[in-house]
Amino acid sequence: MLKAVIFDFDGIIVDTEPLHYRAFQKILVPLGLGYSWDDYVNCYMGFDDREAFLEAFKAKGKDLSATELGELIARKASIFEEIIRDGIKPYPGALELIRDLSGRLPLALCSGALSSDIDPILKQFEIISAFDVVVTAEEVAASKPDPESYVRVVRKLNAVFPDKLIMPRECLAIEDTPAGIASAQTAGIPVLAVTNSYPTEKLGGAVRVINSLGEITLENLRQISSGA
Repeated sequence: MLKAVIFDFDGIIVDTEPLHYRAFQKILVPLGLGYSWDDYVNCYMGFDDREAFLEAFKAKGKDLSATELGELIARKASIFEEIIRDGIKPYPGALELIRDLSGRLPLALCSGALSSDIDPILKQFEIISAFDVVVTAEEVAASKPDPESYVRVVRKLNAVFPDKLIMPRECLAIEDTPAGIASAQTAGIPVLAVTNSYPTEKLGGAVRVINSLGEITLENLRQISSGA
């Protein structure tokens, strides 16, 4: 039985990855730590800001203190907020599916992005109240593919809906990256993958891979969750 649906954010609801890449490069290029878009897709996409900065410094053999890391994260958040002011478009079918599901079963958002990156966009799309539970980068010690964020989502869902006794296997995560799939799977949650960021062959482990959320309904999600 499907008891809850958990959405990733970047790459599922909206394509903010090019915007994150631009924000990172504005900071890293002057430091001699810039990298290509292909490197971002192959190495950094799926990391939260903390892990992305740590990896960029590690790749060049440079140290980064906790204080410096905090300053970089704050600068990047400010740059990203400036970038999104011009407006952004959601992926086809994402908002319609979220609005259709909201109130019909528990909905959660599980993202490696900061809440300061997410909230303005959810407000623009007028879906900020659609999610019963939200877990963002600030709440976990390790980003995807670590399962901590999904474990926390299930725990929070049960706190909000104690009468439902929601088990991980009764949830369905919607993801677009190998890291996201691994995170949910390790937490015991089956995954519906969407080819928004990676081709089908890179999304192994998902119970189903689709090209667009525009083709998905609640009944589809129930069938996918049951293995049909």
